[in-house]
Amino acid sequence: MEVETFEELLTPSGRALLDEIAERAGVESDLGLGTRLRRTYASDLVAAAVTQNHLRGKAVAKFGPLARDLFFTHDALEQSTRSSVADHRAHRLAASGAVAVVDLGCGIGGDLLALGRAGLRVRGIERDPVRAAIARANLAAAGLEGTVEVGDAETVVIADDEVAFIDPARRDARGRTFGTADLQPPWDWVREQLAGRCVVKVMPGLAHDDVPPGVEAEWVSDGGDLVEAALWGGPFASTTRRASVLPAGATLVETGEPAAIAPVGAHLYEPDDAVIRAGLVGEFAATVDGWLPDPHIAYVSTETQQTTPFGRGFTAVEELPFREKPLKAALQARHVGTLTVKKRGVEIVPDQLIKRLKLKGPEKALIIMTRVQGAGRAYLVTPH
Repeated sequence: MEVETFEELLTPSGRALLDEIAERAGVESDLGLGTRLRRTYASDLVAAAVTQNHLRGKAVAKFGPLARDLFFTHDALEQSTRSSVADHRAHRLAASGAVAVVDLGCGIGGDLLALGRAGLRVRGIERDPVRAAIARANLAAAGLEGTVEVGDAETVVIADDEVAFIDPARRDARGRTFGTADLQPPWDWVREQLAGRCVVKVMPGLAHDDVPPGVEAEWVSDGGDLVEAALWGGPFASTTRRASVLPAGATLVETGEPAAIAPVGAHLYEPDDAVIRAGLVGEFAATVDGWLPDPHIAYVSTETQQTTPFGRGFTAVEELPFREKPLKAALQARHVGTLTVKKRGVEIVPDQLIKRLKLKGPEKALIIMTRVQGAGRAYLVTPH
């Protein structure tokens, strides 16, 4: 899409076209609708409007109802932060005393919207003129003030009262990248910015060794999905590692206190992925008065049932045989025909194991198969 085509979408005629497509999509066939509209509108404008209608539908999962008024590109939508996570980050930044943010590589403006909603003054820098135009339109659609400039993030002069926010691109010609070597702007430049008033969104699989000294790494999950890591530059860092769990808004920080090691008790807890990725399973255990059955496995055990946002709990009904043949016999004795297997730290493929067991019976069962003190163990459990 060219800038001129996008700007035409913003005219009364373009908006009328968008409204008509939104109303008729699914009622008329795509071919019939497109053919009819091309009698009135230019082909490239119809194609752009059809694409926007499709992307708006996909974007509802990230942006909520506001998505129906926003504009997107395929790649920018893919990289955009879901609004709940962007709002979490923006409110933390506002609570730190920040008053203004410059988004270096703002894309279509998803994070600008969250920062603006948090009451911060926002300025976006974007190399792609189309994305820059979209970001301006999205700020206007959300009723937020702010500016967006076409420019190179690496050459921007940052004002004294501005915090730099950077979301490096994680896609290249080969697709998504999972390491820091292929990020744009380059990782070495990003690291330099983190020495000052800067916040960086990175992939949740970021290695701990890639976190610069003096920088806080915050892993964030939303609805059980691990979605990002945020790096908080020196002036904002209050710990080394943090796990934040949404929508609860609960946060867990590194304490360095070692967790106790003991056999499985009455309950088992599977920590949230943000807790695991941040390496804070021991800290989680302390919040529920628990311990680790194995120092290398991310399960926590307790004697009493606890309510916690940091993990999912199960009552350990009884221990079952770990080896396949006696396990099958134990499950048959309980008339189990439908089995769910959760595993961690053991060489088992649940679907293949269930297929080999060939269970028949009216009962359902959930088992956890894991390693305790170096040995395989199986537990019949019921979820809290």
